[in-house]
Amino acid sequence: MLTHLLAALGVLGLLTLVPGPDLAVVTRRALVAGPGDALRTVGGIATGLLLWGALTAAGLAAVLATSPTAHLAVKLTGAGYLVFLGAQALWQNRRAAPAPADTGPRPTAGSPWRTGLVSNVLNPKIAVFYTGLLPTLAPPHLPAAWAMTLLVLLHIALTVAWLGSYVLLLAKAGRVLERPRARRALGRTTGAVLIGFGLMVATSSG
Repeated sequence: MLTHLLAALGVLGLLTLVPGPDLAVVTRRALVAGPGDALRTVGGIATGLLLWGALTAAGLAAVLATSPTAHLAVKLTGAGYLVFLGAQALWQNRRAAPAPADTGPRPTAGSPWRTGLVSNVLNPKIAVFYTGLLPTLAPPHLPAAWAMTLLVLLHIALTVAWLGSYVLLLAKAGRVLERPRARRALGRTTGAVLIGFGLMVATSSG
């Protein structure tokens, strides 16, 4: 069983490290409002994963994964939300004369925890991942419910560890990011990436 768990941990770790919308959303909050806001966004993302785990256990995620209409609705809503966040980031980092707000984190609209939660909950790929791949990683010697719970908690722990470490890394680079030009450049890049992810989600066949 230990070997199976280590293999599952390796797969989950690789999937967690692949850059995606969660990383872009956290980057945006870190740039706009600082590491504290970004860490609260990570908390929202973790809550979203926990919710997906609960939905999977209840069988609702499987319905979403197999219902074209429900999947399309969530996919388009999630894509629209990512595009909105990206457009908002581009607007906040539009070319303008440096303002006092450029010298540090700025207040941003909306709860960071809610931003992380919504961006994760509106990602239909998580439903497909939890109902398709996750069961294949479950240790065969555990009851199905316990095995899935363990894997979901491992995934959440890896996600929090990775995104939390990333936020701390951004905080360490604070002196560089305090420069208005660097902050605007990274902000525009993050905005473009979020829009790109939104378009990818909207046009994906999965």
